Amino acid sequence: MTPPARIVIAHRGASGYLPEHTLPAYALAHGMGADYIEPDLVLTRDGHLICLHDIYLQATTNVEQVFPDRAREDGRWYAADFTLEEIRRLQAEERLGNRFPRGSSRFAVPSFAEMIELVQGLNERTGRTVGIYPELKAPAWHRAEGKAMEEALLEIVERYGYRESGAPIFVQSFEEESLRRLRELGSELPQVFLMAEVQQYRHFLSAQGIAGIAAFADGIGPAKTMLERQPELIGWAHDAGLTVHPYTFRADQVPDRHDSHEAELERYLFELGVDGVFTDYPDRARAVLDRR
Repeated sequence: MTPPARIVIAHRGASGYLPEHTLPAYALAHGMGADYIEPDLVLTRDGHLICLHDIYLQATTNVEQVFPDRAREDGRWYAADFTLEEIRRLQAEERLGNRFPRGSSRFAVPSFAEMIELVQGLNERTGRTVGIYPELKAPAWHRAEGKAMEEALLEIVERYGYRESGAPIFVQSFEEESLRRLRELGSELPQVFLMAEVQQYRHFLSAQGIAGIAAFADGIGPAKTMLERQPELIGWAHDAGLTVHPYTFRADQVPDRHDSHEAELERYLFELGVDGVFTDYPDRARAVLDRR
């Protein structure tokens, strides 16, 4: 499959409207015209991939009420300490106070398999081909816990038909080692190297450094502030054959330098020339792209 020239990536689903990483948020993102939908992935104690932004459960579930005595010594509830059956007993909740009313309606933490089946079912019914954009969260931490995320990911995506370089999927990680591990395991799927505004990524921020990423990835996913400060990263990436998908564009968190959410999107998509955007508001990014 050849992806569109510029893509809308629904960040944690349509998370500006519904609690992140829930099936309703993913379904809404599909209906709003997203090209790809992003599930963050962590592993349960019994080896199932679930859709969750953190390795911890307390920020977006009611785990403290359901399992009050299951925190580790650091006071956190780790998804890796719970079975999938136990995860299914939890309710998913809104993380941010200015978004979907916390405690309203009922949401659950989905498995990655359930997310894929939802997207593929909607694709079948609508005739669209919306892709998935899974992120492996903290694979080194999982490895230290005796859990191999890369093998778990490849097993499930291959089971659902994502096998070759042209499949409608991007696999992303902040960890170079994890992306290299996927290649060693034989994966030909498109891979994106995420980068944040921290010291460990600074040696990549040169033409030579960006070119080196092509050895283990097909694209970069930098924090958008990195491109605002150093827009030449985009040209270096394109010269190296890499796509550029910055994160995260939010209508309720527009930087002061931009007059509106739409103005910010237009700058990155049409002035700076990125290849796609991670956004909590996929409908608004879709509208910006469709106006051109």
